[in-house]
Amino acid sequence: MAQQSRKAAEPRFARPALAPGILAAIVLMAGVGFMDNSWFLLVHFVVTILAVIIGWFAIQAKQYLWLVVLVPIIVLWNPVLPLPLSGDGWFAAQLIAAIPFVAAGVLIKVEAELEDRHRR
Repeated sequence: MAQQSRKAAEPRFARPALAPGILAAIVLMAGVGFMDNSWFLLVHFVVTILAVIIGWFAIQAKQYLWLVVLVPIIVLWNPVLPLPLSGDGWFAAQLIAAIPFVAAGVLIKVEAELEDRHRR
């Protein structure tokens, strides 16, 4: 009986975008302090890479609507061809962009593989 109740309590899905989403939100919040610094380029790289990773997880989960939010973030925080943004608008964008990262991390779910459930 205990074995059966344990099986029912096991999650049947994984949230692969949760850690990258939280990490991106932390980088965006901390990046506000580096906006007038050369270190802000590192913020651009990290945010763009994490947005691409979360976008890939959204594609794997067949939740394509997240790409509508993530692609503009990838374009705006692109470190290769940076947009000349500054001021209060860029400051607000840094803070507002953290919201979709955390939301995507929580809401993007994929079916847990059978092997993954047995490893726990």
